[in-house]
Amino acid sequence: MATYRKERAFAPHGFFECEGRGLRWLAQAMPLGGPRVVEVYGWGRDHLDIERVDACSPTPKAAYDFGASLARMHDMGADAFGAGPDGYDGTCYFGPLQDPVPMDTGAWKDCAAYLAEGRLEPMVSMGVERGSLNQSDVALTRQVIARLPELLGEAADDVPCRVHGDLWSGNVMWTHDDEGRTEAVLIDPAAHGGHREEDLAMLHLFGMTSLDSIMRGYQSVHPLASGWERRRTLWQLYPIAGHCVFFGGGYVSEYRSMCRSLLD
Repeated sequence: MATYRKERAFAPHGFFECEGRGLRWLAQAMPLGGPRVVEVYGWGRDHLDIERVDACSPTPKAAYDFGASLARMHDMGADAFGAGPDGYDGTCYFGPLQDPVPMDTGAWKDCAAYLAEGRLEPMVSMGVERGSLNQSDVALTRQVIARLPELLGEAADDVPCRVHGDLWSGNVMWTHDDEGRTEAVLIDPAAHGGHREEDLAMLHLFGMTSLDSIMRGYQSVHPLASGWERRRTLWQLYPIAGHCVFFGGGYVSEYRSMCRSLLD
């Protein structure tokens, strides 16, 4: 297969290794019906070599099949909430190639502690350091964190899943397999042990083709805990807080509105 080199001079230490190992970790689910994951050929300090994928348009069947395969990948599990990919014990990252920020790893005892201590608090703190968020946003975030047991509902009891971690529509490519059938291919993860609703909330965040078909496929394999639609905003707080860090602007007011909607 043709090779695509993803590269960046002066990339943070471990950035491309973490991504490469994350792709391989997600790909462990492929023999058990998980989604196709772009093949990794190798990495260095400033680059990652992966297979080149030729894009096409999705079909409703491909979308349904992707949803089902995503559920199987999640069901492969992880050692803990916050666990990094197998074989990697350095810093993980979240965000665009030119401005990734550290993404905490660890072994949180439950998803409420993981979401609060491993995701929301660190990202909002980075927003304050960069000047896009302020102490009022910290206080607002803490109010949401205090309500997490209630907001998570039945999802609070879910076990850690093997998640992509940055599953917006741009990181799901559609291509033809060797027999000419359309299938999804995962790229550019921030892979870790997390909650399945993280990935699903990201798919809803910036618009995703054939999302209804994807969700039907997912539910056919792993029905979601009741109230998952209401929890979507909760799981979208972290990526939107990240966009406050990266871009500021209108994402700041969006983050505040999302927090307030959860507290109403």
